[in-house]
Amino acid sequence: MLSLTSFVLAAGVFTLVPGLDTAFVLRSTTISGTRTGFCAALGITLGLFVWGASAAFGLTALLAASKLGFTIVKWAGAIYLFSVGIRLLLQPRGKATPGDALRGVTLSGWQSFRQGLTTNLLNPKVGIFFITFLPQFIPHGVNFVAFSLLLAGIQVLLTLSWFTLLILMTVKLGAFLSRPATVRILDRATGGIFMAFGLRLALERQG
Repeated sequence: MLSLTSFVLAAGVFTLVPGLDTAFVLRSTTISGTRTGFCAALGITLGLFVWGASAAFGLTALLAASKLGFTIVKWAGAIYLFSVGIRLLLQPRGKATPGDALRGVTLSGWQSFRQGLTTNLLNPKVGIFFITFLPQFIPHGVNFVAFSLLLAGIQVLLTLSWFTLLILMTVKLGAFLSRPATVRILDRATGGIFMAFGLRLALERQG
């Protein structure tokens, strides 16, 4: 029980740290609505669970030990993040009216889900985080795979709960966030964050 409590506290702090996933959920909700925001959140959390399950079964350890595998996933992720970031930064805006502000830049629920999932799966550092983070909270004498899956599930629930709160807060500010100027700023900021994380991922070294 102490291990679970410690994990929830540590994972909760990790979840609350703003980053790429938070920016993507906020943008998806603001630009495309609540449903799309939840789809983005589900894609991201599914990616988290896939990495967590991979760590539980030892697959992530193989990636961490393989220089070629790590490099391939790393560069695929960096290129993907850069491409999304550039697309957001170069998104034409012009002098749009409030009614036109969101036209042509919305994502469907499936697109948002897929982008959230892809962004997460193409970041090998997430997998390496799981294989270094989870074992610290697994007590001796328990089934390693089962307990690791439990911890990964808790991480997913914490993340999904936090995203739900963010989405509901964003809905409350919908009138302000849907203004053309706000949309432009949000796109530029999100694009910059994606590119920054892409650069950071490209510069990451294994080990």
